[in-house]
Amino acid sequence: MTNARIRVVLAGLLVAAAAAGAPWRVDVPAEARQAAPGGQRGPGGPRGPQRPKTRKVLLAWADTRNGIAQHDSTSHALAVIERLGYESGAYDTYIRTDSNIASMDPKRTTGEPASGGPSLRTADAIFFLGHRDVPVDAQQRADLLKFVRDDGKGFVAAHTALTAWDTWPEFAEMLGGKYDGHPWNTTSGGVVNEAPDFPATRHFPPAFTFTDEFYQPSGFSRTSARVLLRLDAAKLPTNADVHVKDGDLPLVWAKQFGKGRVFYSSFGHDAKVWDDRDVAQMYLEAIKWALGSTEGDATPRPMPPTR
Repeated sequence: MTNARIRVVLAGLLVAAAAAGAPWRVDVPAEARQAAPGGQRGPGGPRGPQRPKTRKVLLAWADTRNGIAQHDSTSHALAVIERLGYESGAYDTYIRTDSNIASMDPKRTTGEPASGGPSLRTADAIFFLGHRDVPVDAQQRADLLKFVRDDGKGFVAAHTALTAWDTWPEFAEMLGGKYDGHPWNTTSGGVVNEAPDFPATRHFPPAFTFTDEFYQPSGFSRTSARVLLRLDAAKLPTNADVHVKDGDLPLVWAKQFGKGRVFYSSFGHDAKVWDDRDVAQMYLEAIKWALGSTEGDATPRPMPPTR
């Protein structure tokens, strides 16, 4: 097949994909579409967009070595987060599935200093998808708190992150709560958008139906975080394992922790959730907000009156 014929076939496939509704795609800024070295252009060219040296650095961290019911969606979620940064030009992603890297001074498995790669000294924000008892030592815990609270870096956490370190109260304080079960397992529920002005949730309608495994937080307070999306638990079947009051079940929130910005979303149990355009946009905008690239009001406020 000739090169000309190949181009015609590829063009036809792209048109067909667009007509069928591609899973999602983020807008690529103009500077990322400029000609890359060698004359290749944008994400469509073999070399992809040029990578400015000043681009923000995101550490995508998902240590699941504890072996307790690792979610099948973890690998896909990390790939989505990397793709969002790559296509938007908002950040460069370093994916890690071990926790040695989560340190100001990372070490090899032998205990010697690491020779290179990302660390909490070089990252601007963390995307965290850890699960249960993520193995970090006391110095790493202190480093992580310092990274956000004192250095003013960002921390975006998804789904299973709420289950991490349930015996580490300082982490629960930073995140805004800890895991208290998923009373309905995976179900379809009504979601209320309390923050149509916030970058990560302004694209959602005032109310919508979504299917996921919704986590219930404990230790959460509306006096320390702004609820962005909540589950309308009052419209779901009565369940003895539901511990929230007045149907107030936060799913997504944002908060300040010292100088840093923290964002948590319960969305992300199944791989297909990460292919949802609105969910992808939410995480992209959350990361940009955590990085300080955009502004959004995380001032805590009470639950608005229900109708």
